[in-house]
Amino acid sequence: MQAVLNYPKIAVISPQGCLNAANALEFERDMTTALAQNGISILVINLAAVESLDSAGLMAFLSVHKLALSLGRSCRLCAVAPSIRIIFELTQLDRVFEILDDEVDLTAT
Repeated sequence: MQAVLNYPKIAVISPQGCLNAANALEFERDMTTALAQNGISILVINLAAVESLDSAGLMAFLSVHKLALSLGRSCRLCAVAPSIRIIFELTQLDRVFEILDDEVDLTAT
């Protein structure tokens, strides 16, 4: 008997700078577009270059997370700087999102 492994298709988005009220809708639209592509089952958001995050940015993450769940897909975060991670921890959103150390962790999922 032969084992067949199906690896999910992964889309990676790497925002830069500030995720705030000024650009949250555009960021959400980009994430939604990536997640809605046929064949994509995991959306990874690489936050290595994100300097700050406000409540509008958090709402964009939550909106895309809800969309991912409704589509039977997953949304994960990676390379989250300590200053950004604390925002997820204070809001307890670190319990909602799977947070990976870096993109290399994807091979283990």
